[in-house]
Amino acid sequence: MFNASQRKTGCQEVASGEGVPAHYPFTQDDFTRIRGLIYRSAGISLAPGKRDMVYSRLARRLRARELESFADYLRLLEGGDRQEMEAFINALTTNMTSFFREPHHFQILADRLVQLPKNRPASIWTCASSTGEEPYSIAMTAADALKNSVHARILATDIDTNVLATGRLGVYPIDQLQKLPAELLKRHFLRGEGRNQGFVRVRKELRQLVSFRQLNLLDESWPMRGKFDIIFCRNVMIYFDKVTQQAILKKLAACLQPDGLLFVGHSESFHSASDLFTICGNTVYKLCK
Repeated sequence: MFNASQRKTGCQEVASGEGVPAHYPFTQDDFTRIRGLIYRSAGISLAPGKRDMVYSRLARRLRARELESFADYLRLLEGGDRQEMEAFINALTTNMTSFFREPHHFQILADRLVQLPKNRPASIWTCASSTGEEPYSIAMTAADALKNSVHARILATDIDTNVLATGRLGVYPIDQLQKLPAELLKRHFLRGEGRNQGFVRVRKELRQLVSFRQLNLLDESWPMRGKFDIIFCRNVMIYFDKVTQQAILKKLAACLQPDGLLFVGHSESFHSASDLFTICGNTVYKLCK
């Protein structure tokens, strides 16, 4: 059981206030400037066909700031409003995730965890943790593979501060976990009661394995020290162009232990980085020797 005050509730969009237009002027120049801004700030390469998506997501920000046009909004962003820039990046970041997504990765992870040295904690980084389903799937895998000697540290980073807050809380609608085995749910989650009925929370001992931090992969330097045994960077590179991909892959390679593993998404392949990584399993890579 967990307290109702700990559960983050969603907020429905409300009607715009008096004097705030329901529809906003949105020119091709506005869209081009937005594409450039999100590329420079987050490395995301927006396709030309994403114009309607951009309008839909950012119109909410215009309403929230009581602005009358995208030109006004762009002046705000380009004028250096750091708080709004964070909201802008959050709005245009796609967060698609689920527990044990691409399940073959977690069997490979379990096998590798039992092979790692016992004299230090296993070090794992998930680069796009979103709302926490991936790092908690990793934590559950570690707990089940290592039994009573769970010795692991999991760093969960994302550029989106909103999803990180959800991840730290570790509270999810139970409908989201319907495909998980009942015994796994019982081991690793607490069921909500009363006002929390219909929700579950990741148990404290698992939440303590995971540290959530904000990180932009485009940052010139990353604050992590030491190397990781495992890096999950799944369905991230598809949002970057080839130049950005190559720059990030070089930095990932520098963060990986010599015998470490890099897990990527099912639609990603790194033929252009064959000097850095070589494939060693189904969407799993290791460093070139």
